[in-house]
Amino acid sequence: MLTTLLQILHVFVCAILMFVVLLQQGKGGGMGAALGGGGAAQVFGGRGAGNILTRATAIAAATFMVTSVSLAYISSSGDRALRARAASEEHRHGSKSAPAKDTKSAAPTAPVPPPAGAATPVEGPATPVTPVVPAAPSPAPAPSP
Repeated sequence: MLTTLLQILHVFVCAILMFVVLLQQGKGGGMGAALGGGGAAQVFGGRGAGNILTRATAIAAATFMVTSVSLAYISSSGDRALRARAASEEHRHGSKSAPAKDTKSAAPTAPVPPPAGAATPVEGPATPVTPVVPAAPSPAPAPSP
């Protein structure tokens, strides 16, 4: 429920932020003049429209950032719970399935690597290997007189 409400608020704030940024008048007039932003200077006064749009942009941007961080935290909380559950199960299964160590058995030996230059066997289906012989290069054509 909270996640859905936060997502709706996030999309709404995103739309408002886009609208407010597009309404602001840039150096060349921009979309603000095309959508009636030029007349806003008469209604709000010389600096009033800029201050209102600047404040609205700051508020929308701050709200957008807060909702973004909140949604990221909520979505990653499921990952944290899953990771903790997997770790607890691994710890529980690790302690149960560990075989009893026989102290009288010989110490384990490390595998011996093959000698240098020896071919290493490839595991897989036994298929005959046919050697690939490159074709002889064709002779270059003789220059014509």
